[in-house]
This record gives sequence, C-alpha cells and structure tokens, in this order.
Amino acid sequence: MISGCRGTLVVFAKAPQIGRVKTRLTPPFTSAQAAAFYTAMLSDVLAATAGIAESLDLAAIVAVHPGELRAAVARLAPATFRVVPQRGANLGDRMAWAVREAAATGASRILLRGSDSPTLGVAAVRAALAALEDFDLVLGPDRDGGYSLVGVRKPDPELFRHAMSTPSVLRETLVNAARLGLRTQLAEPSFDIDVADDLRLLASARATDAAALCPRTTAYLDANDLWPALPSSAG
Repeated sequence: MISGCRGTLVVFAKAPQIGRVKTRLTPPFTSAQAAAFYTAMLSDVLAATAGIAESLDLAAIVAVHPGELRAAVARLAPATFRVVPQRGANLGDRMAWAVREAAATGASRILLRGSDSPTLGVAAVRAALAALEDFDLVLGPDRDGGYSLVGVRKPDPELFRHAMSTPSVLRETLVNAARLGLRTQLAEPSFDIDVADDLRLLASARATDAAALCPRTTAYLDANDLWPALPSSAG
C-alpha cells in the first residue's frame, strides 16, 4: 500500500516489442528502429516522471501492457517506481483500473500520463494537481484529439467507457464527464509522438527547456538520422 503522499502519478507504458510499438512511425522507420526509438522515449519519460513525482510528493507507478512483459519496462524504470501490469480488456478499462487501484491506496489526487509525450514536464503536472483542488477531472489535450495527461479525484467506471485511440477521445471523455456531473478543467495542450510528422514538434521543442526532458529520444534520432526534413528558411 502507498500512503503519505500527495497523490499518485501513473505512467501507462507498453513493453518495447519490435512490431508492437510505434507502428505508425513505420515507414519511414523500420520496425526495429521504431522499437528502439520507443525504448529511448520511454526511458526519458520514466526518468522525468521520477523527478516530477519526487518534487511534488507523488507516488510513482508504471503500468505495463502486456503485463507479463513488465520486466522489460522494470529494467528501464528508476528504483522509485512500482511496476505493475495493466489490467482490463481495453485501454479504457485499464485506465479505470489504474485509477481505482490508486484510490484504494488512499490517493486523493490521481494522475495518468502516456509514455509518448516526452516534453510533458513538472509544470503541467503541478498545474493539474492545483486544478484538482477545485475540479473533479483535468485533461491535457494533445493535437490528435486525445490527451497526454489525466487527473482525477476519485474513480468512476463510466468515465473512460468509450472507444480509445480515435480522434474523438477527448470529446467523448468530456461528454461522459458531463453526464456524470464532473467538474472538468482543460489543461495546456501538449503533443504525443505517434507519426513521423510529430517529430517536427519535437524538433521545435529542442530550442526550449523541454529538451532537457528527452535527451535519449533526441540522441537516438540524431544518431540514426531519423529527423524529418524541415522546411528551409526563406531568404
């Protein structure tokens, strides 16, 4: 049981199997490159999340799918993480399970984040925690219609009961939240890396403080010359 913390921060991760992760990056990546890229990005996300959790007094958990391969992710995770299998028939069920399990430990502020948003930093998590003082649900939108960060005060099995990984995920979650009478706040938008064009956003982020959050990710792209071609400056 985890107690005595301000809340719980859960990273949703996949085991980095070739052909099973970042498949929308292939092409231009090969399946092996996509898996290696995801491994680098997951390592960055776990390292950054460990620091965020420590600074904000949050328990850190990484929930792994498929659960039987969680040892592969445990090898990447800092020692402060508790590594658990995801449980549920689909992503919505697994998210609801994670919230329910965290609430059972006594956490009154529960945050879920993905493993493919490497520039999501402490400011976003701190803002979500603050918003949960007044709201029941906080969602950090990303540009593909989903979200990179979820904050909730208590579990509700109906909140994520809709199709996931579609352009309407955010909208459908908001519809469910309204039906359930939840007070909802939208956080600052972020971005996930799902397709090659998303790497342009990461390239732009290299000029900001966000670059410090994902050194392995950018180093892998540098070493393998996998950045997309950027438009030339006029003049």
